[in-house]
Amino acid sequence: MKTLRKHVTFAALLLAVFPAFSQQKKAQPAKTAALPEQSISVGEVETHLRFLAADELQGRRTGEPGNMVAARYIAEQYRTLGLKPAAGQTDFYQKIPFLLTKSVASGMLLAGKDTLRQGNQMMVMAGPATNLTAETVYVGYGLTEGADGYNGRDVRGKLVVAQVGGPDVKGNSGLLAASTQKRKLAAEKGAAGLLELYVGGTYPWNLVTRFLAGEQLSVMNSPEMPVALPHLWADNGKNQLAAFKDGSQRVTFQTSGRAQQVIYSVNVGGVVEGTDPALKNEYVVLSAHFDHVGMGKKGGQPYTEADSIFNGARDNAMGVAALLSAARTLKANPPKRSVLVLALNGEELGMLGSKYYAEHPLIPLNQTVFNLNIDGAGYNDTSLISVVGLDRTGAKTEIETAAKAFGLKVFGDPAPEQNLFDRSDNVSFAAKGVPAPTFSPGFTKFDEALGKYYHQAADNPETIDFNYLQKFSQAYAYTARLIANRPTRPQWVAGDKYEAAAKALYSVKN
Repeated sequence: MKTLRKHVTFAALLLAVFPAFSQQKKAQPAKTAALPEQSISVGEVETHLRFLAADELQGRRTGEPGNMVAARYIAEQYRTLGLKPAAGQTDFYQKIPFLLTKSVASGMLLAGKDTLRQGNQMMVMAGPATNLTAETVYVGYGLTEGADGYNGRDVRGKLVVAQVGGPDVKGNSGLLAASTQKRKLAAEKGAAGLLELYVGGTYPWNLVTRFLAGEQLSVMNSPEMPVALPHLWADNGKNQLAAFKDGSQRVTFQTSGRAQQVIYSVNVGGVVEGTDPALKNEYVVLSAHFDHVGMGKKGGQPYTEADSIFNGARDNAMGVAALLSAARTLKANPPKRSVLVLALNGEELGMLGSKYYAEHPLIPLNQTVFNLNIDGAGYNDTSLISVVGLDRTGAKTEIETAAKAFGLKVFGDPAPEQNLFDRSDNVSFAAKGVPAPTFSPGFTKFDEALGKYYHQAADNPETIDFNYLQKFSQAYAYTARLIANRPTRPQWVAGDKYEAAAKALYSVKN
């Protein structure tokens, strides 16, 4: 697809506000249909996908105009279908405050005979434009006042040097959270700046710089802007910066700075009320992320002048098309339990929207009995559906029954080496205790068929098998209905790592 101008066209906005009513006409349940989900047509899912993966939406990157057009389209579909906002909401949008951190143009650290440069041996994490010369003081991890921290040292006017992470810090998100905490503490103590030494972790230094040096979006955890203290990471993988630990050095630090601003984006949630007087107070959450990676350099993969838009037809316009078609069939024929249809944002930037939802749920999590998430890199087998967490989350029978009804098989937990269960929005629910598998287009392994399109500019609507998407969507919607009509709640299998969280959430005693 050709690159379009930067601003979303007026025609795209009109389509977002006034979705094609013809698709609603096509999607009416057939009188002879044995199952409501049989009314889901190829035309219905194709219309949704072609809009969401259109060039005008410019890759749906969180925080950019095309992403909000996608959100508006989804919200107007909810309105057309007759879904209601969650209790306490005036509309379908769950507003999320994000902190946008711009990339840095230049940075340099002079320490003795060593010169560390931005993007190579060092990386500016935060702070204004700076040109300072200061002494260094080593403070361990720099998280506490104790022996592994400041230990009474006077750091006023000095460049504080600390190790990345902390004694109990795990995972990359933990490293970044600890880094923010260190910056705040260093500023409170009057430091001139903060330097953290990266000794290694999940990723090598070159991947860390590739991921963190560019424009970043994170959820604002407080209404206050972060401390604007000069802050950098340096590669210490070969212990070449050991001298920083031995005693004070005089260093010079120069940077063009990293600008920050608060922006707002949304998750989009609508409710189908259940029919059973008792069970309607329990909710099944259907979810799919609607964001993708954007355009050009922001896409993170090679592109050409002829096609620089990462449309994300597979990841995850397919999922949102299935989500919207399920919403229609469930609203037309409501199940016993209530259903929250939830389009999530920021998945491509670290599952930001689902993490925010898990901390600020529209429906109390102890009333949320299941999350049926959709996500995927694409498909290499149109005879099946792949389900990450199939044998863990208590709904295997319903999933297999629904797939079979539409001529599909089920493949459980593909590509186990990829740890896919903990890499999509379902894990934000699972970590709180909610059983939450991910429903994915059919694949058994990551191969060339997936790699050709996954996060590539080639992932366009014209390459989609819409007949398969119809069956996939039908099976997803029917699975949701079967789970929402179950007499008992699905449960984690005994011994699962999220079982304890479920017991705490639902107040189940051992």
